Amino acid sequence: MSIETMKNSEDVLMMLDSLMREPAPFWNNFYHDRTKKIPFFVNHPDENLVSYIESGIIQGGRMLDLGCGAGRNSIYSTLNGFTVDAIDISAEAIQWAIERADKNHISINFECKSVFDLGYKEEYDFVYDSGCMHHLWPHRRIGYIEMIHSALKNGGYLGLTCFAPGFTDIGGAYELSDYEIYRERSMKGGQAFSKEKLTEILGKYFELIECRMMKECDNDESKFGIPFLWASLWRKK
Repeated sequence: MSIETMKNSEDVLMMLDSLMREPAPFWNNFYHDRTKKIPFFVNHPDENLVSYIESGIIQGGRMLDLGCGAGRNSIYSTLNGFTVDAIDISAEAIQWAIERADKNHISINFECKSVFDLGYKEEYDFVYDSGCMHHLWPHRRIGYIEMIHSALKNGGYLGLTCFAPGFTDIGGAYELSDYEIYRERSMKGGQAFSKEKLTEILGKYFELIECRMMKECDNDESKFGIPFLWASLWRKK
């Protein structure tokens, strides 16, 4: 029997994966040079995450940081009362995150693994995704959202930042339909979502609390913010 015979839905997902870019090698190369002028290489938390915690909307507990990168949001959250599990597919990013946490003398459970290898169930008060979902192929997005819903406790919160459509003088992303991505075999750097599309794909599982554009923050501020990202907060239904 051919090893390329599709026998179940997981085989279909793996076939589609094989047509697209391998994520781990790309992201390892991306994080290898820490001197690159990448906006989110700064060691500052997202300004919207700071606002959720300072306002008291989100109050401590267990947090899962998906696509944690070099750990800036995990570190801030740990320093503000959360017990954090943090996941990224890049070994380079995880090593950098561990070094940053060590400098802050804090303990964070950083793991190098795919967000699809988790299997958590009602363990977390807060799940945070800062730029992970908009890099997922659409055929994987459905399972990703279901996984987050399963990982959250009843009434738990999802914080999500992702590309909004359009460009500014410092960057942006294309609003491509899911079908266009497969016709092109490319997300052209990441998929942008309209507010309506976000509500369409998340609304079955989550109640929208807030959705706004991220506030721009200067390099000398203690927060990270760029004006072409949505900053949204959702509560598990």
